[in-house]
Amino acid sequence: MNIPSLQELMAQRMNDQEDCKAQMNPLEPVFSLLHGKWKTRVLFEVIALEIARFGQLKRAIPKITNTMLTSTLRELEKDGVIIRTQYNEIPLRVEYAITEKGKDLLPVYYEMYKWVMKYPIEKEGE
Repeated sequence: MNIPSLQELMAQRMNDQEDCKAQMNPLEPVFSLLHGKWKTRVLFEVIALEIARFGQLKRAIPKITNTMLTSTLRELEKDGVIIRTQYNEIPLRVEYAITEKGKDLLPVYYEMYKWVMKYPIEKEGE
């Protein structure tokens, strides 16, 4: 399959806009997948931990509420980028791991890392 470069896609979008063609942005599925305040962060933490439990994720992202973490994990599972494994033990144990589809997002995180190393972002108040 011949995949066009990002520059070719952008040029095509410009041509489509000039011709008033209403075509979907080819990156829209990625934008949709990563849409939301916590999805990219939760996904990163699952990747970093390899096998993550709810409590570990909660400690890694202290500002997220339990409800939002649960919701985000369900969305990421529905999107096919993480897998949830439930062990019917007492107490119940649930683990989250990255799927092959999720692992394919690692280069995206690496590019974001390279960008922030090149253009450091200072937090307010620092």
